[in-house]
Amino acid sequence: MLRRTLIAGVIALFGLPAFAAPLPYTLGSDGATISYTFTVGGEKMVGTVPIASAALTIDATNLSASTAEVTADVRRARTGLIFATEALKSNSILAANDFPEARFQSTRVFLGNSGRIDDGAALEGLLTLRGVTRPVRFEAQMFRQPGTAAGDLRALNVLLRGSVNRRDFGADGYSELVDDTVQIEIKAHIETES
Repeated sequence: MLRRTLIAGVIALFGLPAFAAPLPYTLGSDGATISYTFTVGGEKMVGTVPIASAALTIDATNLSASTAEVTADVRRARTGLIFATEALKSNSILAANDFPEARFQSTRVFLGNSGRIDDGAALEGLLTLRGVTRPVRFEAQMFRQPGTAAGDLRALNVLLRGSVNRRDFGADGYSELVDDTVQIEIKAHIETES
């Protein structure tokens, strides 16, 4: 009964027929941004890392069947300061030369309390960083483009927010200066040809 209620809520939000099929998505022309916030000596710093590739499938009538696989190029990670960027990519933190990519593979999707995606959702998956794989969870939101019809899912905006403990991945360098918790925010514009 609960599953049928959740599916009905998604159908109502998107205005989809019950037989709608999963749709493959790629990064749109507006691309995607991975931002991370960390604390150095009590001061917050923000950096970015570009997404190298993304393979996404969204099943609007059964979100639990949706999938995401995203790869980021940690060699191109940046902070606002050159010395902090170099320290970030060093062997004691990201080890970018030995592990040039970070990878996220989704494992489960949860809808918000109302059973509607616009009420928020959560995306669980496995993050591989420095060759270490750990489970992570992101709070997720997904929106149609402004001004589009309820059933128009050709272009969507996605927002993911979560945090990781860098020590869980062996990225424990400069622990006397840098806090262990790193906040992550991913903004993506995705499109499908369907």
